[in-house]
Amino acid sequence: MTRRGPGLGCLGCGGGSLIVLVVLGALAWFLVIQPARNFLESWQGTGTATSQPQTLPSPGGTGIDVPPLPGPGGTATPPPSPTPDAATPPAPPVGAPLTAQDVTRFLAVRRDVQAALGGSFTQLQQVWTDIQQGQSPNILTLAQVLGQVSGSVGAARTAQAQALTREGLSPERYAEIRGAVNRALGVPDIDFAQAAEALRSGRLPDLGTSVQAATPEERALVAPSRAELTQTAALGLLGL
Repeated sequence: MTRRGPGLGCLGCGGGSLIVLVVLGALAWFLVIQPARNFLESWQGTGTATSQPQTLPSPGGTGIDVPPLPGPGGTATPPPSPTPDAATPPAPPVGAPLTAQDVTRFLAVRRDVQAALGGSFTQLQQVWTDIQQGQSPNILTLAQVLGQVSGSVGAARTAQAQALTREGLSPERYAEIRGAVNRALGVPDIDFAQAAEALRSGRLPDLGTSVQAATPEERALVAPSRAELTQTAALGLLGL
């Protein structure tokens, strides 16, 4: 009678389950974890690059680069930083009630962010449409969106930072305005950037679709621009 070697029976019993676990782990990595990692690298990489000093071609075409002439104090004069429009009154401080001018500035920033996000905004918009119809996003939907926008979210955040400077808004004030606009539009408290961080850390993200109630004042201030703000409401899902 032929005897099986040691351990073969155990492998036969559990080998199939082990293979299934390996396959599921691989699928989770490529379909969920990796898109989240790529998204966060693009999201967090904004503004980390350092600019190199510019040089000017040498006279006569010698091929030797000549650094720019130093300014006062012996250092190269940096290019001027963008400043808010002098005709625009300063934005209210953090914690101040929402104003009509806040909504106007917010809308201007949103236009630039949507343009920078490009075609990847379409997938995000579809998720927002599904939420409006009562569907809650799941992890696979989240991963698909993260993978779709990861190539352009860095450019979107850069465009947002430049627009905030132009409009004279601090990131903290902009976040307050975004919260008020989201409440008035019925955008749920979902932050896909935080959800991506949870996935990368091995935690289940919070994908609840609860909506905070807006105040009558917030609804009244958002109402004149509601149609256009609704078109960019999906950006609120990314915290943009």
